[in-house]
Amino acid sequence: LKLAARDVVQRLPLLGHKCGTMPAVRRGNVVIGLVLLVLMGGRCFAPPYASHAGTTRKSPGRARVSLRATQKDAIQEAAAELTKASYPFMQQVDWGNDLYWTVPGADPIRWARAIGKIIDHGAAMDMELVKAGCMAHHDGIKELSSTNAVGACSAEKLTDIYATIGRMIASVPESKTMDVYNAVTALVDKRVPAYLMSSVNEADAKAAYSALIKFTEVVKANPITPSTAPSTVSSDKSKAIEAAADKLASTSYDFIQGIDWSDELYGKTLPGRTAGQTLKAVDSMIMMGAKMDGAALKEAAKAHVTAIENMDAKGVLTQEDYKATLAGIGKTVASVDRESVMNVYDEMAKLVGTTGLPGYVFQRQQGNAFEAYRGLMEFKDTVRDCQPKKVISDAAAELAKASYPFMKQVDW
Repeated sequence: LKLAARDVVQRLPLLGHKCGTMPAVRRGNVVIGLVLLVLMGGRCFAPPYASHAGTTRKSPGRARVSLRATQKDAIQEAAAELTKASYPFMQQVDWGNDLYWTVPGADPIRWARAIGKIIDHGAAMDMELVKAGCMAHHDGIKELSSTNAVGACSAEKLTDIYATIGRMIASVPESKTMDVYNAVTALVDKRVPAYLMSSVNEADAKAAYSALIKFTEVVKANPITPSTAPSTVSSDKSKAIEAAADKLASTSYDFIQGIDWSDELYGKTLPGRTAGQTLKAVDSMIMMGAKMDGAALKEAAKAHVTAIENMDAKGVLTQEDYKATLAGIGKTVASVDRESVMNVYDEMAKLVGTTGLPGYVFQRQQGNAFEAYRGLMEFKDTVRDCQPKKVISDAAAELAKASYPFMKQVDW
């Protein structure tokens, strides 16, 4: 989750730049903008759904969001222009560099507060558009994973990822976007822009920055009203999870208080792991998130925002806020199938593996780790009992298998 949050940190800030107030382009402005452009570009980009309409099987979630997420609107056209101008620059970036998995000089507590702004930003977004973005990223990561590569994608895919991010940001108030921009900009080391500029062609970088500003103007001029939907997690299941979260919070709070949340460990990548290996684990989280109930996601996000706002100087949450975050997480996990949850667990287990990280963390804790673990197992059982039954997912899979040939023949 830390890695996924960091990826969000990297991708969202740049569109908060206030349009119409940019002074004449100076070298300093250019490199700051390009830091954000590089971070937005990320490690992978997804292909547009339309290009795979006849050959790729779509999930029900993707079918629901495809119209709003792929229509050829002004944002899509602006994304194409941004790609054309920025692609030479994007190809020059060394995406395998560990720099993009770390935050130089990071203060975990200050960054946690900035992440709170990012979570709040995400909670205000249209959940269908967010899920479309998740699926887009997954497709791109899957393509890179097939060749064990980490780098720039095709121009077509880059256009799609720009458009997806643009629509998500267009669905939130400008004030929330600016909150993210200001919070993150204040934490980026002043030496980072100059370092990044030194690694690329300056003319290409300036062209990319200019196009980026035009793109933000189009996004701002084309707001999207976010849709809402009721939760699929029943009232009885919600109550059961809330009760289990209350018990876990009481059992594990001593352990939580004993963690040194200011440790620089939380701002570093895992030792001995490549960007590709880390990206695969992040992909499993993205896929799980794409399947989660939108209302439950919003509830969990808001609980985290409140908890971060109320945490103390050491990064410790109040017990009440801690309980609310546990309940929020429980409901989101309860809304997806067990296979997706276990896939995240398995990928993270592979990533951590023999790095020695679990032992390092365990030895530094002052609270009762064993008691906290037992409480977590009980909480896990409650959440698992609230998940969709496998018999239903199996039946759905059989229906999809039998009906897909027919579905491909329909002139949609």
